[in-house]
Amino acid sequence: MRNEELGVMSYELIRDAAVKMALHCGEIQLASFRTNNIGIDTKSNVYDVVTKVDKACEDYLLSEISRLYPTHSVIGEETGQHLHADSEWAWVVDPLDGTNSYSQGLPVFCVSIGVTYKGECVVGVVYAPYLDELYTAVKGEGAWFGKAGEVSDTTRLHVSQKESLKECVVASGFPYDKATHPINNIREVSIVIPQVRGFRRMGSAAYDLCCTAMGTIDAYWEFNLNLWDVCAGQLIVREAGGQVIPLCDNRKISIIAGPETLVKELRDKLRIMN
Repeated sequence: MRNEELGVMSYELIRDAAVKMALHCGEIQLASFRTNNIGIDTKSNVYDVVTKVDKACEDYLLSEISRLYPTHSVIGEETGQHLHADSEWAWVVDPLDGTNSYSQGLPVFCVSIGVTYKGECVVGVVYAPYLDELYTAVKGEGAWFGKAGEVSDTTRLHVSQKESLKECVVASGFPYDKATHPINNIREVSIVIPQVRGFRRMGSAAYDLCCTAMGTIDAYWEFNLNLWDVCAGQLIVREAGGQVIPLCDNRKISIIAGPETLVKELRDKLRIMN
């Protein structure tokens, strides 16, 4: 029987393969971290940074996915779509989320791997190698946290139990076109900050979503994201008992994530402003 026909078991096998890939990407990232050997370049504008480490990780992921799952499609941040027209499976990968931080020598960066089946994310893996934090989820099986050397020793995740934003530490980020687009989150952040306990901008949507799943961040929102930024993280939040809902429909993927009560309160505040 083909792996794709095994239901949840196939999801778990794919998760295990994705974990191995994520850990190897982490090794690639750490090998060049805080060295002069990362090869910084820019993409859409001066704020949109890419390194040769991003490309090396994506090249490895493409090679490994095609070796293990030759009929599956891949959507990658750096090289775009590698599609098999007849495949119901797609791997959505961000080889290095938080490239700005990585290029500065800051420790919050990760690899994000989401696997979709018939358009729905069923496996999510995010690994932050410097912090040695591994987040995983399988559809219907919950979300889990562990360490690279302790993959079998994991803790189940659950979103924050807080019920009011005034008690919360929230996170967000800013789009690369913040200097030119009017919906750039600056106004929203300036209005939300006085109404919460704390605000964090960590520079990685995938990591923000994982922290939201863990409850170390109570709620999160951001404009103008891409599928590879959020595919894995959204599943991890939902499997941790949280919600992820659209924030607006005119800035690519724009979302609010967290426990239902906080998502509603944050949505209402942001709706007033948009």
